[in-house]
Amino acid sequence: MKLTKMSHACVRLEKDGRTLVLDPGGFSEQDAAVGADAILVTHEHADHFDEGRLRAALEANPAAEIWTLKSVAEQISAAFPGRVHTVGHGDAFTAAGFDVQVHGELHAVIHPDIPRITNVGYLIDGGTVFHPGDALTVPGRPVETLMLPVMAPWNKISEVIDYVREVKPRRAYDIHDALLTDLARPVYDRQIGALGGSEHLRLTPGDSAEV
Repeated sequence: MKLTKMSHACVRLEKDGRTLVLDPGGFSEQDAAVGADAILVTHEHADHFDEGRLRAALEANPAAEIWTLKSVAEQISAAFPGRVHTVGHGDAFTAAGFDVQVHGELHAVIHPDIPRITNVGYLIDGGTVFHPGDALTVPGRPVETLMLPVMAPWNKISEVIDYVREVKPRRAYDIHDALLTDLARPVYDRQIGALGGSEHLRLTPGDSAEV
């Protein structure tokens, strides 16, 4: 499987000539989802869900479909009748030839005064890749490649390190990093790499790796 990191939380996966895109939000490239056969969206925040980017992808490929939670589906299903599927924790489905399991229910706490919204993570092909969205969800099964949210208003580096330790992936690639300055990246690389217990990796947006 080919994994391509797009800006912020967006990831493209390619296998057997088909493409799955996760979280093409407002911090990602305008064409981040173009060429997708299927799109997964973890939650409704604008840096993960952008209707314009979804519309561009579905117009480019009339066979493309979206899988997402209810709060997002309600906003876009009328624009794309029959092409938006609602999922929740515990669901399993196949999208563009990728086997997907849904894990998690709530967004991480930003502040106690801010109501929590729903959020789901997606486990791809039996654990080859896990994208948790905006939560530190532990899927409870082996994970080869963890997409690791390293910098957000809702986390701190000690939590990120402990999350890697708990999931125990073979490798962890940074996502959710648009707010992380280049000056800070070596600090995160050093501490997560030294303390997380898994191989810690980073891709520049547009770069790819085989997983």
